[in-house]
Amino acid sequence: MTSTAGTGYTLIPNQKYRRSNRRYRQRCNISEADSQSLSTLGYFQTLPLEIFQIVLNYLSVKDISMLSMVSKTISNRLVNYISTASGNRRLLLQDFHNLELPGKREGSYILEHYKSLGLLLKRCTLLLPTKDRLKYIHKILSEVSCFKLNGCPSPLHCLGLQCYGVFLQILTAGWDELECHRVFNFLCELSNLPRKVQTVVSSKPGSARKLELRIRLYCRSVLLNHWIHRSDSAFWLTRILKPWPMVNQARLLYIIFGPVSSLDGHVVWQKMIEGPTDETSLKGLADAIKLLYDTEAREWTADDVISLVDELSVVPREWLMENNARLLILSGNNICFTFMASKAVNGRAVELARLMVFLALVCEKDLYCMDWAVKMMQKVCKVFRTPGERNNFLQCVENAFAHMIMDMLQAVLSGDRDEEDNSFLNLFHLINAQANFHKEILYLTMKSNTI
Repeated sequence: MTSTAGTGYTLIPNQKYRRSNRRYRQRCNISEADSQSLSTLGYFQTLPLEIFQIVLNYLSVKDISMLSMVSKTISNRLVNYISTASGNRRLLLQDFHNLELPGKREGSYILEHYKSLGLLLKRCTLLLPTKDRLKYIHKILSEVSCFKLNGCPSPLHCLGLQCYGVFLQILTAGWDELECHRVFNFLCELSNLPRKVQTVVSSKPGSARKLELRIRLYCRSVLLNHWIHRSDSAFWLTRILKPWPMVNQARLLYIIFGPVSSLDGHVVWQKMIEGPTDETSLKGLADAIKLLYDTEAREWTADDVISLVDELSVVPREWLMENNARLLILSGNNICFTFMASKAVNGRAVELARLMVFLALVCEKDLYCMDWAVKMMQKVCKVFRTPGERNNFLQCVENAFAHMIMDMLQAVLSGDRDEEDNSFLNLFHLINAQANFHKEILYLTMKSNTI
């Protein structure tokens, strides 16, 4: 009693103090949570969700994409917005057949839109595993029929597949090969691409013309055309070709990159068989072959590519030798030499000699330097193991020139030809080719003798 009176106040039990302290901490935690939520949403915290989504309608897709990087909370709100009916209408433009929008370059507006949309969904799904990202994106895009292999009734006049392609290119840029493998498998599953390819490569060429066209458009527009780096293009082309045997790879390569009709876009199977063709018809095939031969295509050896070129030359039947020669020239020096060296090593001197003559003929017709053909023959001569084999090859070249000139001369003298017959013009080109070919050999010989 004395102590209590002396102090003049009553002590508060410690237990009551602890309870008060806990409540204080709870109030602090609630305050911190509110503060954190406020900090991640910023001033949007004060807006109802409906007003927030109305604000988004005034932002470009690029701006919304930037906004998604502000915080995870904002990103989640944007994901919800994309999934709404209004978000779908705003973001999933479907003017794929209206190629000439007022004030816009043909098709450029909608392509740029889907590039921006690809970046937006790439950022919004950044934290998800690849499998979940693909499922979510498929859920968003599944209602766009023109993104499907068989979805559009007029695919030649539709930008849908191109928009899908630029969207996927932006979405997957920077992903590693394992993730890209998953993307390819996912696309194959959605489009049923392997079964459709099986149908066209096992059928008679041209018997499934519409399906050939759709496979060509899907592979080019969605998987191949939009890559900046050749290594990426080689990766996706390899994914398309590698599951199939070599004979089917050649057929599929022709479907995707071969010549097409200017009228209906269908693959022209007889182009390489009926007569000499131009560079335009062969450029796509040549570029694809060069792509696979490059060092970036690690899954292809030189022998693989040469075998593919050899197999391609009989699709659907054996090509004219002139078209073979033109394809080799367009494919570049390395592929041309490797192809010819392969024939030299395997003892196919007569076939190699005819090819050499047609290389000279194409150089003459297409105005290439004839010294290129002579230097190529020099390199091939070094492949032969003995001087006898080399001399036999050179004799075969001269015999091939003589036989071809006689055959063409006989066609001219027969006089039985229609208005479109080019026998005389072909004879003219071949004689000039022989003269210029031998002229370059004489120049080369005189130059070596004077050194």
